[in-house]
Amino acid sequence: MDRVGYRAGMTDGDRPGAQAWVPGRATLPRLRAAVQECRGCELYRDATQGVMGDGDPHADLVLLGEQPGDKEDQAGEPFVGPAGQVLDDALVDAGIAPDGVFKTNVVKHFRWSRTRGKRRIHQSPQQAHVTACRPWLDAELRLLRPAGVVLLGGTAGKALYGSSFKVGECRGRRLSWPADRPVAVPPQWVLATTHPSAVLRARDERQAAYDALVADLRLAAELLG
Repeated sequence: MDRVGYRAGMTDGDRPGAQAWVPGRATLPRLRAAVQECRGCELYRDATQGVMGDGDPHADLVLLGEQPGDKEDQAGEPFVGPAGQVLDDALVDAGIAPDGVFKTNVVKHFRWSRTRGKRRIHQSPQQAHVTACRPWLDAELRLLRPAGVVLLGGTAGKALYGSSFKVGECRGRRLSWPADRPVAVPPQWVLATTHPSAVLRARDERQAAYDALVADLRLAAELLG
């Protein structure tokens, strides 16, 4: 049975959004604690825990993905599963230290649909979940003030630029921070690339997909100077 899909009839009124749970005088540790109490949408019911971003709090680069996966949901940390290893390898090959960046997701709870053995199978979040979770990401960005943001996949891109965003049309070029997403200190640039999980799904073309991810991250390294 689809553990989340049976709630598909929920309306936006059933998803009040996370703002009421975001602490007013936020720090990164306070955000990580507060997200555990979030009831901004229904995803908390089937997740083990909320997963906020992690990494260097002074990082010039934020890597923004979709949502925690099965491993991340269990560990309470972002990008610790197979896709996270691909991402770390690609960062190193691009000349970026993995421990010098900040990794986070637009949605903070794991959405899954079924199990395969002991592993829960990822289900992409809906736009309503992205919208409900937006206050968490906004709070992170207010604290981090990065020089640049790399969008890992379409969900992250749509979260910032709207439903018409397509990674294939935007990757490889410098984007401006969206004007309708005000933050105190806007990032100087944004780059789009595929989510590292897409490399794992590529199978016969895995090396080509990995090389393309590295190429995009090298552009980020150049922009960081």
